Amino acid sequence: MTLSDRPAERHREIAGAFTARVLGTRDWDAPAPVEGWLAHDVVRAAWGVHSAAVKELLDDPATSGATLRNPHIGELPLDRAVDQFYTADVFMHTWDLARATGQNERLDQDFCAVLLGGMESMEQVIRASGQYGARVPVPDGADPQTRLLGFIGRRPLG
Repeated sequence: MTLSDRPAERHREIAGAFTARVLGTRDWDAPAPVEGWLAHDVVRAAWGVHSAAVKELLDDPATSGATLRNPHIGELPLDRAVDQFYTADVFMHTWDLARATGQNERLDQDFCAVLLGGMESMEQVIRASGQYGARVPVPDGADPQTRLLGFIGRRPLG
């Protein structure tokens, strides 16, 4: 499956995949691949309500021209900011929840490559944020998903 390049549509696709993992979860106390987390820590909020609110924000004509202003990243159109920070985060946490609960862990390889390409160029900033663990080594020639997961500090193999 190739994800849309339109932020609102990509959010729907990624949120739908995450929702499928949420609905498939049987043990919310299962250990997640982030040290100290359980499956419920990956979701944290009322996912259905939260996802619907983001979808509404992206679909609302009143916010279509809105801009996010932040001293660290400058100005971005709101839909691109949601796509770059929120939707990408949900995408990566889809793997966390799938791994914790024994569900399908496969992510869109093209989007994995896009995210990894963007993140590698700002690795020092990412590591300094404390939001990601230390890079985990992966085999030479690993697929984009394995490389992305290793980059963000996950152990994608084994």
